[in-house]
Amino acid sequence: MSKIIFIDVDGTLITYENKLPESAKKAVIQARKNNHLVYLCTGRSKAEMPDYILDIGLDGIICGNGSYVEHNGKVIMHKLISKEDAKEIVDWLHSKNLEFYLESNNGLFASRNFREVGKKPIQQYSANKGETNYQNLEVEDVLHGLIFDGKLYRDDLNKVSFVLNSYQDYLDAKEKFSHLPVGTWGGKGEKALFGDIGIANVTKENAIDYLLKYLKRDVKDTFAFGDAIIDISMLEFCNIGVAMNSGQQEIKEIADYVTDDVDKDGLYNAFKHFNLI
Repeated sequence: MSKIIFIDVDGTLITYENKLPESAKKAVIQARKNNHLVYLCTGRSKAEMPDYILDIGLDGIICGNGSYVEHNGKVIMHKLISKEDAKEIVDWLHSKNLEFYLESNNGLFASRNFREVGKKPIQQYSANKGETNYQNLEVEDVLHGLIFDGKLYRDDLNKVSFVLNSYQDYLDAKEKFSHLPVGTWGGKGEKALFGDIGIANVTKENAIDYLLKYLKRDVKDTFAFGDAIIDISMLEFCNIGVAMNSGQQEIKEIADYVTDDVDKDGLYNAFKHFNLI
């Protein structure tokens, strides 16, 4: 029986420096030749997915931490922040003088001063992920699909990320938008550099469950690969959960199997271990 494989992107399929190991690409291609289904399951919106990832060849993608599900090029589920919530979020961020970008499948729509204000936290985020040349990075080098002159009142949003001037900004957002999931992110170590606001009841786990029902497949046939705390729910939901050794300690503790670092053929070695290739 073929298996259904779900792979996180950052820190799992690709390295913390946005490099795709040749062995990871080979693993995906060979697994699909062996009739297994391979899906990416990422926090990125589709606009953040560069061609060098999509061109590997996939059976589908789950984006926005579960807000968007695509199978064989067909959109089978897409949940969006309501137009009313989106406007309220933008107005609130402006009132707090917080720079932000709006995550959509049509692009990442940045606030006026995000390029300047976001540069330092983006560099720190990259340093936390292991980038050695982080001092020379601009926000566009890290965030694929940024648009600086687009409209900010939108009805196509999967998520909103904003620069934290202080941790209190996250706490204020959590109180203000208590009906929506509000979190923080910052790369390896989960340092709170940015806040984000998402969609209620959207998780990677729920998206995988939705896709399995669409495919009429059983969870017993699933594998999940991840490296971060946000991946824990999908590793626990799927039959076999695999953590990267280069990932967070919390996810390694709950994983069924811990493979090698992402840049030490971790994905390929795990596929071999489970006879997927």
